[in-house]
Amino acid sequence: MVRAPLTPHERERGERLGRLLRQARGEQSMAQVASAAGISVETLRKIETGRIPAPAFFTVTAVAQALGISLDQLAATVGDPIRPAPAHG
Repeated sequence: MVRAPLTPHERERGERLGRLLRQARGEQSMAQVASAAGISVETLRKIETGRIPAPAFFTVTAVAQALGISLDQLAATVGDPIRPAPAHG
């Protein structure tokens, strides 16, 4: 199955995620955070630099947990606003 190319909007969202995670990492080394999250340093580097603009949910969850970031914080910074579905009737 071939994955469709990411849109510019999706790439921008991935870059926002990477910036947030890099800022949250602060003085911690990539090795420390990657180890705590159970991922490779290279994977963390790619996420932080936006080279993996749409990482797997459980990867993001593990990194966020390693950094002490809630998923609510991630969604508020990186996600798009959720619009309620129109009422039917």
